[in-house]
Parts: sequence; C-alpha cells; structure tokens
Amino acid sequence: MTTINGGEAVYRVLKANGIDTVFGLLGGSMLELYDAMYEGGEIAYVGARDERAAGHMADAWARMTGKPGVVLGAQAGPGVVNIVTAVAEAQLAYSPLVVIAGAITRADQAKDTFQEVDQVALFAPISKRSVMVTDPARLAPMLEDAIRLANTGRRGPVVLHVPRDLFSADVPAIDPKPLLIARPGPAAADDVSAIAELVSNAERPVIFAGGGFKWGAGRDALTALAETLEIPVVASTGHADVMRHGHPWFAGQAGPRGNRVASRLTKEADVMVVLGARLGFNSTFHSNDYVGVDTCIAHVDVEGSAVGRYFPAKIAAQGDARLTAETLITAARKPNCDAWRDSYRADMDSLWAERAEEAAIETLPMHPRRALAEIRDALPEDAIVTLDTGNTCLQAADRLAHYAPMSLITPLDFGLVGFGMPAAIGAKAAAPDRPVVAVMGDGAVGYTMIEIQTAVSHNLPIVLVVLDNDAWGAEKAYQHEFYGGRLLGAEIRSPRYDKFAELCGGKGIWVDGPGGMGPALQEALASGETTVIQAKIDPGALMTLRKDLFKAPKED
Repeated sequence: MTTINGGEAVYRVLKANGIDTVFGLLGGSMLELYDAMYEGGEIAYVGARDERAAGHMADAWARMTGKPGVVLGAQAGPGVVNIVTAVAEAQLAYSPLVVIAGAITRADQAKDTFQEVDQVALFAPISKRSVMVTDPARLAPMLEDAIRLANTGRRGPVVLHVPRDLFSADVPAIDPKPLLIARPGPAAADDVSAIAELVSNAERPVIFAGGGFKWGAGRDALTALAETLEIPVVASTGHADVMRHGHPWFAGQAGPRGNRVASRLTKEADVMVVLGARLGFNSTFHSNDYVGVDTCIAHVDVEGSAVGRYFPAKIAAQGDARLTAETLITAARKPNCDAWRDSYRADMDSLWAERAEEAAIETLPMHPRRALAEIRDALPEDAIVTLDTGNTCLQAADRLAHYAPMSLITPLDFGLVGFGMPAAIGAKAAAPDRPVVAVMGDGAVGYTMIEIQTAVSHNLPIVLVVLDNDAWGAEKAYQHEFYGGRLLGAEIRSPRYDKFAELCGGKGIWVDGPGGMGPALQEALASGETTVIQAKIDPGALMTLRKDLFKAPKED
C-alpha cells in the first residue's frame, strides 16, 4: 500500500478543491504541509508578517473568488491565537474562511506543555465550527468537511486544529475529488407570487439588496429586476457594489453609513423587498429611523432564521437572492408609482450636486470629502477598493465609485481597524489583473504597516491611500461632541508611511493639498508598484455615528 504523510494529504485536498493560494506565517507545527506545497508547486503561498493579517488576506481572497480562503496557523499556541481577530471578522462578515491551525502533539496534550492553550474552546464562539483532529486517517475527511461547511448556506469560518504529529504521520495515499457544495434555490413559488403581487401594487416600492447578490453572482439579475419594475434599489452596508455606480435605479448604500436618499427610500417606502440581506444592525441600527414603522416588508434570505428577525415581515421566505430575483422578473409587473419615481430622481440629482460641491472644497489641510471625490474620479472602472473602519472610512462608505462586480471589501459588522491593507493584498492575489486600492486612516495603518513588505515581496502591487488626520477620528469626534472637547488618547502622531513604503522597496507619494490626490492615484496605478499615498486631511472634519451610545452633554 502506498502511503503519504498528513501534510501531503492536506495539500491534495486543497488542490482538488481549487484552492490555488493560501496565506499564513511560517511555523514549526506543519512543515510537512509547507514541504508538500513546495514539492507540488500548484498552490501559491503568501507569507504575511502577522497571522491576523494573513487571515484578513484569506478572507478577502474568499470574498473575491467565492471559494473558501485558507489561512495556515503554522505555529501552535501564539501563532494560532493571533488569528482570532481575523476569524471573528470573517464570522461577522459571513466569509468562508478555513483555518488550518497547528496544535501540539497528541502525546503532549493536557500536560501544560510549551505553547499549549485550549485552542478549540478559544475559537468555538466565533466560528461555525472549531474542532480537533485526533486520528491521522480523519485528517483529509475532516478538512473536506471544513471546506464544505465554510461554504454552505450562510458562509463562515471553520477552524481545524491539527496536532503536530498528524502532519508527519503516514496515511494511505488519496486522490481526492472536488467537493460538490449544495446550493439553495429561489424562494418557494407561492412566496414569489405573493411578493410579485405586493410589489406590483405598491405606491412607494424599494428593493433592499444585500451581500447575497455578491456571493451568488447576482448583479445582472438585480439590475434586470430594477429595470423591469423601474423601482429604486438600495444596498446594505458594505455592499455598495451590488449594482453599477451611477445606474439610474441605484440609490447607493442605505442606513447609518449610507446616503440620505437611500435612507429616505427605506424609511418612506410602503413596500420593501429585501433580498439577500438581514436588515441587521450595521444597516439599520434596528431603528425605524431607517426602516419605516409602516413599511410592508417581503424578506428573502438564504438563512431562514434571519428572515423577519429584526423587522416584522409580511412575507417571509428562504432562498437565494439571485434566483429569487430572476423569478420575480417574470412574475411581477411594473407598479404604477410615477410620483415616487420622480421624487427619487430629483433626490438623486440633488445628491450628485452635493457630491460635486464636496469635490470643490478648497480647505487646507484637505477636507476628507474632497480627497474622496478625487479618489472617486481617478479610480479605474475595474478597480477593487478595500476600506477600514473609522471616521474617514465612514465618510468613504458611500462616496466612492464601484463599477465592476466584486469591487468593494469592507470589515462589515465586526468594525475593526487594520483590515484594509491586508484585505487589499488578499484581493490582489485573487484578482491579479485588477487594480486594488485600500483607503485607511493613519491610525489604522499602524496595525498592519509591515504588510507593505508582504505586498512588495510577493509582487502583489496595491495602492494604499492614507488619509492622515493625526487622530483616532471616531473617538475624537465623540470626545468633542459628548465630553466637552476633553481629549485623551484621541490625538496621535503617525510616521511618514510614504517613506516607509520606499524603505520596503515600494513607492511613496506625499499629497500636499486639494488637487493632488487624483493625479497621485493615477501615478501610483500606472507605476505597477506597491505605493503608499499619504495626505494630511482636516483634523476637524469629523462626524459621529453611534450617538445612541452616549448621553448628551449637560448644559451649564
């Protein structure tokens, strides 16, 4: 009988399932897997400088490809624990991440061994499954289970803990086949008919579209539905690329991080058809400020437990967003709501005029909205944009332009900082022919700045735009508004990241003021080099988001 070691078995399973790139940081717990990748030569390896960043890279790669992103926690204990943040991020973004986590050898477990922690328990609350492999013969089947689970239904991270000795153990040679992933169908026919009847008779209808259209390659179906019914579409938070920027029926992102037009639509609609979205906190604050108290909701999502959970649904259905939209195209008829259409068009004209005014702001330091307008105008239509969380990216959430499918990657519900740059590297690995631009604040870049070296070393050129206001902007805004301007910890001094990029072998560009950001971005993209563009922005141009968390300041 021919045998192979566990590392080779893992390699074969990954290769069979189209995983052509993995991310990680080298450690001693799975060197047999690294050796198998070296010998096999069909899986690229992107070695990050921190496991958290490697996890974010794999997360972004998964969102771009639709396949599970694989991150190697190659050192038991501290290396694996470093991935916790990335797993929590993927869990709250419903991103199919598979963590192959090294663990101490089976013989050393439960002995207070060097680097021993309860890794399985650590990840259990923040993943779809966290499980230890205990038998070499189960390593390949359990990895297949992890891939299947991560990418089935509502996607999410799975953590597979593999003791060190299992990678070196001999197992029978395998020739694995690609897994077949069960896919959901459209909503039930009766539900589709009911939704069609509801929207066809609406006076103020709107479609609320979520990430389900991105996972299901559903942009064309969503666009066709909007064009057939001639009603506006709003996007859930972080999914402003569900339709092409500037499409006449696309209002952009709704909710607290969205624009006033989209938010008015969802608040004033008499009928809202929700497809592939949860109406979760990030998009609605669970508040009737964003979803009208009298709005009649038809709600369809791949996860049945999410339907009607936060806002009552008149029609509750389980199904795939794209396939449901395709059935609605033929089932529904254009509603008689010309007054609603006219008011929507007038509002959008007003919004575009407002954005044009922002693009002409001449303050020095540059206003962040002027910088964002210049970025928007300079972005190529096939560009991928990654965003962070924070005050600057809050303002960027609905102000950039996303033309091609799969053009926007954000932290979504976990709301962490430090995500944007490693996500850009993962996106570039997934789509090497597309330009990738990360927009971050100066504080956030400090979390993962060393990954500039990763982008350079692995020839994954990205552009990092650093909008530098010398502050943790969100917290500074709160301290100003609710604590009398008593600043503690909010003001920071960041280094010249553009110079750091040059030290790493990349390119750096400093932008002095208005008019410089657009040409800088064009220069960076044309260079084909990993480039950091750094610009000072107005430290007073802040806005608050979570006003519900604080008490209004007392008046004297």
